[in-house]
Amino acid sequence: MANSGAWTACHAALAVPPPRPYKSGVEPIRYFNRHTGALETEQVYGEGFLRWTYGHPLGAIALAGLVKRPFFSAWYGRRMSTPESAARVAPFIARYGLNPADFADPPASFRSFNEFFYRQLNPASRPIDPDESSAVFPADGRHLGFERASAIGAVFVKGQKFDLPALLGDADLAARYADGALVLSRLCPVDYHRFHFPTAGVPSETRLIEGPLFSVSPIALRKRLAYLWTNKRTITRLETRGFGTVLLLEIGATCVGTIHQTFTPGKSSAKGAEKGYFAFGGSSTLTIFQPGAVKLEADLVAHSSRQTELYAKVGSRMAHSA
Repeated sequence: MANSGAWTACHAALAVPPPRPYKSGVEPIRYFNRHTGALETEQVYGEGFLRWTYGHPLGAIALAGLVKRPFFSAWYGRRMSTPESAARVAPFIARYGLNPADFADPPASFRSFNEFFYRQLNPASRPIDPDESSAVFPADGRHLGFERASAIGAVFVKGQKFDLPALLGDADLAARYADGALVLSRLCPVDYHRFHFPTAGVPSETRLIEGPLFSVSPIALRKRLAYLWTNKRTITRLETRGFGTVLLLEIGATCVGTIHQTFTPGKSSAKGAEKGYFAFGGSSTLTIFQPGAVKLEADLVAHSSRQTELYAKVGSRMAHSA
């Protein structure tokens, strides 16, 4: 999930006795894994705490007064960057079955948990689809794809409409992309936390829109989808040859106070090249195409129409040019 683990760890760091796990009756998070061909149930790290925070009156008080505040995430991020936090790495790898062979560096080399968290991977573990007509997923994660951004009327729960002007902070820009395809990619704490360019192109400077840091897990977004367009977020325009101008957004979340960009604005970037990374926690990226630029992959559209996320790794096909 997006950042339930972050809240669990943050809560523990405060040395506050944890509330009893709260089950609000919300259904488990289910997603379809493209690579295994199976419908799977997400193992949500700290699920009870997240459901309590976003589903219980006392949790709402903690959320409003502390958890959503940027200073809280910044403070916890510093704790995850201390040498002492490196002791968390091995247990985390064992608990969630991560494969160290995918890592660019051995687990023992990480000097903090944060350094492990935004680790780089062996490029061979994430091959980039070579078809020049394809656009690829920008991150490992669970994805929802919609062929028309203006027609999104059901995300995680029916009746929640997507507010593109609020998301982009620009009504004119939103109008130009209203009928374009949109892909929401959700990263869990166990995922690889670097994000990449979905196509080749020349990226612009990144625009920052400040905001609070709510969770962007389905548990939270089922309650209020607007967290996506009120949270801190960044927007980059990618000028491409075959896909027009693509909008690339990164959404901050609880305990993800800083979104790090590692690319050089104005310099041509290859498809699949690294764009940046999130520090501790989980979060989301959004990819928005101009109208008529792409056709989303059939499995992404089919599962999204049923409000089921599609799990796929960075570099695998997300869409192809129209």
